[in-house]
Amino acid sequence: MSRFRVAVDIGGTFTDIVFLDADGRLHIKKVSSSVEDYARAIVAGLREVFDETGLGGRDVVEVLHGTTVASNALLELRGARTGLITTRGFRDVLEIRRLRMPRLYDLTWEKPPTLVERRLRVEVSERIDARGAVQQPLDEADVERALDRLLAQGIEALSVCLLNAWANPVHEERIKSIVERRAPGLPLCISSEVLPEIKEYERTSTTVINAYVLPIVRRYLATLRAGLDGIAVRGPLLIMQSNGGLMTDAAAAARPMHIIESGPAAGVVGAQALARRIGFDKLITFDMGGTTAKASIVEEGAVSRATEYQVGGGIMHGSRLLTGSGYLLRVPAIDLAEVGAGGGSIVWRDAGGALQVGPRSAGASPGPLCYDLGGTEPTVTDANIVLGYLNPTALAGGAVKLNAARSHEIFQERIAAPLGLPLAEAAYGAHLIAASNMMRAIRAVSSERGRDPREYALFAFGGNGPVFAAGMARALEMTRVVVPPAPGLFSAFGLLYSEVEHHYVRTWRRPARGLDPAELAEAFGRLEDEAHGQLAAEGFSGAAVRIARSADCRYQGQSFELTVPVTASVTIDEAFAREHERTYGHRAGADEPVEIVSLRVVGQGLSDRPRVPERVQIGRGAGTIAGPRRVYFGPREGWIVTPVLTRDDLATPREGPVIVEEYDATCIVPPGARAALDVSGNIVMEV
Repeated sequence: MSRFRVAVDIGGTFTDIVFLDADGRLHIKKVSSSVEDYARAIVAGLREVFDETGLGGRDVVEVLHGTTVASNALLELRGARTGLITTRGFRDVLEIRRLRMPRLYDLTWEKPPTLVERRLRVEVSERIDARGAVQQPLDEADVERALDRLLAQGIEALSVCLLNAWANPVHEERIKSIVERRAPGLPLCISSEVLPEIKEYERTSTTVINAYVLPIVRRYLATLRAGLDGIAVRGPLLIMQSNGGLMTDAAAAARPMHIIESGPAAGVVGAQALARRIGFDKLITFDMGGTTAKASIVEEGAVSRATEYQVGGGIMHGSRLLTGSGYLLRVPAIDLAEVGAGGGSIVWRDAGGALQVGPRSAGASPGPLCYDLGGTEPTVTDANIVLGYLNPTALAGGAVKLNAARSHEIFQERIAAPLGLPLAEAAYGAHLIAASNMMRAIRAVSSERGRDPREYALFAFGGNGPVFAAGMARALEMTRVVVPPAPGLFSAFGLLYSEVEHHYVRTWRRPARGLDPAELAEAFGRLEDEAHGQLAAEGFSGAAVRIARSADCRYQGQSFELTVPVTASVTIDEAFAREHERTYGHRAGADEPVEIVSLRVVGQGLSDRPRVPERVQIGRGAGTIAGPRRVYFGPREGWIVTPVLTRDDLATPREGPVIVEEYDATCIVPPGARAALDVSGNIVMEV
């Protein structure tokens, strides 16, 4: 019997399960998510696959998991009751934040509530300066009184963040020993272990978030592990991190801050792997589901990562310049821009009568009008039904029956008639507005970062991504679109490409010019020792370990840093100058001093064979493919009778217009575009 790797991606409505063996055979399963206990749906779904295929727990060699448990705890403010011990005078750092306003002229906007209410934030007497020298010894009696006060308040987790602990952790380590002696078993996070970096607010916020979600993530992973053991799945459980790497369930239980954005990262990692395989060194990924659309960038085989991001601030409006609306996490994460535009986004008219799309969504329930489940407002999916882009009778191989007449009726009544437009033109207008909203996300990761999108291919996935991809590419003057196999399940599929990965950072402020190479090597060596130790404990050593170095740098006097790779071929100050010019369009003169702020090391545990075979065999098709249908491609082309094909039909290149229907997605090839399959089974469109 073949040995299968299993990927599980949790969504708010469905949990996607993908089985893959070394020969490329694939089994796909969608089950309803059990929101009150996500682990139950996973175990039940695995059992169903076992019953359908004859496989058993012994055939599963590892389980890879993208989870929303940690992010849901933050979004719903249902984390642990957390206390905070900090240096006297710094009790309100968590509340003051960085004074950034996401909506500059909205005087009614209020900051989200702090994760630690003020009465659970207590101060102790101590002071260490920025060079690590002890100016005032820790008052241990103060610590004991603070701890007793917090325990009396019923805290379930404790965070400790002292001023300048990044420079000298001695006082935090002493507090840790006191807590372990007086309150054994209390979940505890100290900032010098969680994030040994400068900047009090970022370090405090990250440490608090780690403590806040730690008990919930720990319980969830223990429950899931027990459930897997109960069905004889003994292989390791690996969790997707926000940065695109995998970590063991034990590591995730200790540092859950790394899995907050676990779900969206997997699709980008899958795109990165496929880009390397098919020889594309520049991709912009575009993932459109039912509620949101997300974009990211892959350059020279590497994903773009941010060193910090915010959670819980609502949908980002496609700009990296608007911050301050959520809870800040200073951990590496795949750099994503997100907008509230998906298949369920509601089409509406504002007070001035102008057509708008989103960010409100009909979601899965009641869903679009065509689902006939009680929805009363037209959505993007209904517009696409009117235009003929989607099968008018059923989706998902017939599993979802559609009522196209209802989409036509309500769209005419609510949108077309009030605007005085023919139905097709009104629906096409909604389609274009949705595409325009999503292009903001693409610009946020490209032109706002100093990249020209015309130099990139658009890699589209998600249930709705391939519907919009070609039109968006044309508007952005991008000439190539790639749609991977199983695009609607690609986030789960992307888990299968990921490798075990750990990130380490430490503040190390030095001028880049005149740097002592031995001192730099020693500083990196300490971080690399941590990486080697962690990976060795997980079974990786020798050639199976890959180490990458980078540094956060800035021109002296700047407030923000750029991360640049540290290699033997380019000096750090030159690497920074190049990145500064690429990002901001200019560099300072050669005499301007560059400062190193922090050093970073990524340790990767590599598999001894390709994670995914060259070509996979997807068992599910789109069901019965209907004949050609009339499709509206805008005022210039109008209605065109368009053939409907399967993906395999593109083994022979086809000129648009063509519609490709699959079990999990529909791909539109418009007039003037050409589509064909490559050797890996991707649809490649020349626009």
